[in-house]
Amino acid sequence: MSLLFIFDMDNVLYDYDWHVRMAALSEVTGLSVAEMRDRWWLTGRENQAEAGAYRSGDAYLDAFSDAMGVRISRHDWVRIRGGAMTPWPKSIAAVARAAELGQVTLLTNSSVLVEENLHTLAPLLIDIFGEHLLTSSFYGARKPDPEVFENVLSHYGVDAADAFFADDLEVNVAGAVSIGIHGHHFTSSEKLHGAIEHFAELRRKDAGLATAP
Repeated sequence: MSLLFIFDMDNVLYDYDWHVRMAALSEVTGLSVAEMRDRWWLTGRENQAEAGAYRSGDAYLDAFSDAMGVRISRHDWVRIRGGAMTPWPKSIAAVARAAELGQVTLLTNSSVLVEENLHTLAPLLIDIFGEHLLTSSFYGARKPDPEVFENVLSHYGVDAADAFFADDLEVNVAGAVSIGIHGHHFTSSEKLHGAIEHFAELRRKDAGLATAP
């Protein structure tokens, strides 16, 4: 039996302050937050990017810069995104425990530009996730679309019953649960750790195995 543990990143493993990010982008672009939202987020282009609309970070950055009307460097974009993130050590420790029980992978609704820079944005995840720092753009769909979860299972060759997913948004958890994945609505690091242990124990009992140490 091979268990797969799937984790969202923002507001599960790292605190993410969208307002801090927007304020910094406003300084770089010279645009108000409302204007930036109108030009990019409210047009649906970020959602499209998260679903794999751009094949490279450069392509994403070109489109984003065109929409803003000013060239934004990769360095500034990554610096600003990372500046809005703060690690949650207890959540990361819970993921480290999950890595002892099975395979761990990341599933965050993010563009290919985020994926290309996750080693910089979330350095504390590198040793735990290794090459499994992936975003929704990799799978060509975004949460809560069941397709993205189906693609994750296919990528890892794991049955839904053997997969665990944690996210801070209930709608995303519902998307995973709809195809049979064990979902956990994240509200605290302590509860996440308990949910991981509980899921692993349930699967071992279902498989007729002894309880893990």
